[in-house]
Amino acid sequence: MLFARIYGTIGHMKNGLWTFRYTLINVTYFIAFCTIHAMAAVYLLANGFTNTEVGVLLAVANITSALVQPIIAGIIDKPGPLTNRRFILISVMVILIGSVLLRFLSSYKAIVFIIYALIYMIQFAYQPVMTALCFEYQKAGCSIFYGLARGLGSASFAVTSAFIGGAVEKNGVDLLLVVNVITMILSAVVVFTFKKPESENEDPASENETKGTAHNNIVEFAKTYPAFTVFLVGTICFYFAHNMINDFMIQIIRSLGGAETELGYANFLQAILELPVMAVIGFFLKKISSDKMLVFSGTAFFVKILILMFVSNMAGMYVSQSFQLFAYAVFIPAAAYYVSKTMDELDQVKGQAYVTSAITVGGVFSNLISGVILDNLGIKAMLGTGCVVCAIGVIIGFIAMNKLPHHA
Repeated sequence: MLFARIYGTIGHMKNGLWTFRYTLINVTYFIAFCTIHAMAAVYLLANGFTNTEVGVLLAVANITSALVQPIIAGIIDKPGPLTNRRFILISVMVILIGSVLLRFLSSYKAIVFIIYALIYMIQFAYQPVMTALCFEYQKAGCSIFYGLARGLGSASFAVTSAFIGGAVEKNGVDLLLVVNVITMILSAVVVFTFKKPESENEDPASENETKGTAHNNIVEFAKTYPAFTVFLVGTICFYFAHNMINDFMIQIIRSLGGAETELGYANFLQAILELPVMAVIGFFLKKISSDKMLVFSGTAFFVKILILMFVSNMAGMYVSQSFQLFAYAVFIPAAAYYVSKTMDELDQVKGQAYVTSAITVGGVFSNLISGVILDNLGIKAMLGTGCVVCAIGVIIGFIAMNKLPHHA
């Protein structure tokens, strides 16, 4: 009896360590996500870029990311040297080296454009691979609490946001690069040591079993999952509005009388609200289907930007940001669960990649259009455009999830 209790305690500790280590991967990712993505406009404007140039750079990075994500997923799905863990490690090293180069080459605008676009792109590209890594390890017998780990990743973004804005005001934008380097070194160590024990790997016979059919051709994939494919169009619209707010938040905040410190507070608020939702979303998904949760989250994206359209001070900005609780915080885990539940096993990594690609494409259109509208017509015109596009996305998402088959 005593030995059984001791063995059980050790088992719980090992299970907790898997979640803890996977959480560290998420935490380091989202700290850098704050400094690279949320603070992109701050860094680039400080280095002499215009709003339009910022939009073009982010569009180039997002287009490249959207194109490479499904390709990477297809390669990882096949047996070979490129695994989820190895691709994450490669991505981390690219961001680390790129940040070091930016520190010494910031006076060369063309070089800054290339390097920043690269690290911005690669960070987006390995986000769905982190999700796939979790499912891979769970399948291998490693107990990982995805919702908690992902929620704590958002919390790390929130904490970073709360401090980084004021710190940048005092110390300059090069501080962002220092944070990148430190977090990527830690991430590299964690990812390098994040290996499945031999005893927890699947046996060769089970690895050779084919569960479902792989649909590598995008047309075949769309025919097999019509609801999901059409919903991706709605997702593009949601994230057109979402990225419009995030990428040009500093300009919005300045128009409301704020500065980099308030930018940090706004990012902190929306990110910290993600933690409780992501931590308990698994329980809600037992009561409410993931497809209904996705439509609900799309509606919340629309309400968020609609509120922002009419605010006149920072208090209104914070109210708008609080809708992250129902928008992004619901969408991300609900999309992961939807792919896991609906798709054949051999399509699930691609499904995760297509979600992130749709998010990225939304960012592309936002980057291409938002900066130009902002420079020529102002913030209200930009936000109004976001409202219209997001509303169209809600309609598309509702039709997709309620009128079309989820699996042909």
